[in-house]
Amino acid sequence: MLRTDWTRRLLALAAAIAVLAIALLIRALADGPLEQHSGTALYASMIYAGVFVLRPRTTPLVAGAAAIAFCWLVELSQLTGVPAYLSEHSLLARLARGVAYDPLDMLWYPAGVLPLVAVHLLMLARLVVRPGP
Repeated sequence: MLRTDWTRRLLALAAAIAVLAIALLIRALADGPLEQHSGTALYASMIYAGVFVLRPRTTPLVAGAAAIAFCWLVELSQLTGVPAYLSEHSLLARLARGVAYDPLDMLWYPAGVLPLVAVHLLMLARLVVRPGP
């Protein structure tokens, strides 16, 4: 494995930890819709970062699509009642899988991922276009 793969993984892990810290801070300070929707968007952005922890050479577009698809799959699974049952018995399951389906979450997941994809693509473009000394 290349050294840059480990660097990418560490950066993605640091980004995920930073997003988690922001989510917890918002949860501690905010109330109502801001708390709910920002948590949903930040959850999706953590999944985006997680893709790079698992597969550091993934392109931003593929990582974005994978993160949104994963979040949508988790949200749709809440229609089965299984996540609600698991959440009754585990705080970790509640945090990871949620409890009840919320159609608004289907919109907030892309809101958490698409800005990251755009910034990531801009950063990569600057690296490619950056003029020499």
